[in-house]
Amino acid sequence: MKIIKLDAIDSTNSFLKKMAEDSAVENFTVVWAKNQTAGRGQMQTQWIAEEGKNLTFSVFARPKGLNIIHQKFLNFSVALSVYETLLEFKIPKTSIKWPNDIMTGNKKICGILIENSLKGTDILSSVIGIGLNVNQSFLSEENFKATSMSDSLNRKLDLKEVLDVLLNKLEKNLFDLEKCKYFALEKRYLDVLYKKNVPSMFKTDQNVLFMGKIIGVSQEGKLQIELDDETIQEFGIKEVSFA
Repeated sequence: MKIIKLDAIDSTNSFLKKMAEDSAVENFTVVWAKNQTAGRGQMQTQWIAEEGKNLTFSVFARPKGLNIIHQKFLNFSVALSVYETLLEFKIPKTSIKWPNDIMTGNKKICGILIENSLKGTDILSSVIGIGLNVNQSFLSEENFKATSMSDSLNRKLDLKEVLDVLLNKLEKNLFDLEKCKYFALEKRYLDVLYKKNVPSMFKTDQNVLFMGKIIGVSQEGKLQIELDDETIQEFGIKEVSFA
C-alpha cells in the first residue's frame, strides 16, 4: 500500500484520477489530503471539511473481474468498511444511508464518492473518495445535519490511527468482493441500512410526498420502497429523499 500525503488539494478524487490517466498507478494507492478545498460528493455536490481535523482521502483500486451489473457490491464493500471502522471506535447508533452515506443517529458522519473507469462491461478501476468527520465539532450547530467521531466520543482521535483501521477494513471487504461473496456483502449491508422497514415520509425529486418503507436495493442498485398499497417502487440517486 502506497500513501501519498498532501498538505492541500482541490479534490483527492480528481488528483488520483489525473494520476491514473498520466501514469501507471499501483493498486491500493491512497491520496490523503490535510486540506481538501473542493471536495466532491454525489451528483456534483460539495463536501466541506475544516483543515487538518478530518479524513479526506481517495483510494485507487482495481476490482478483479467485476462486471458493471455488480457495481452495487463495490458500494456495499466501501460503505461497510467505514461502518465497521466506526463500530471499532465504539461510535453509537451507526448505520448506512443508501447509497453510501454513513450516519450516526440522524446525522451524517461520512460521505463516499466512487468513480469507476470501464473497459467494455467490466469495471477496470475505481477511485474511492471518503470524507469522514473525525475531530471537527458540530455541537454548536444544532441545525446542521452532521456530526463527527469526536462529537460522539467527547475526545480527539489520531487521524492516522483511524485511517489505518479504515484501510484495513477496506482491503478485507474488497477481497470479499473479488471472491464474489455478493450474498454476504448484501446481507451485511441491508442489516444496517438506515430506516430499513421503518414507515417514513419520502419526497420525490418532483416534490411529491408519499409514505413507504425501505425494503432493499435492486439488482441495478436502486432503492426499493414499499408503498402503503404493498407495491414496490425503485428510485435512483437523488430521485427520492426523506421528507
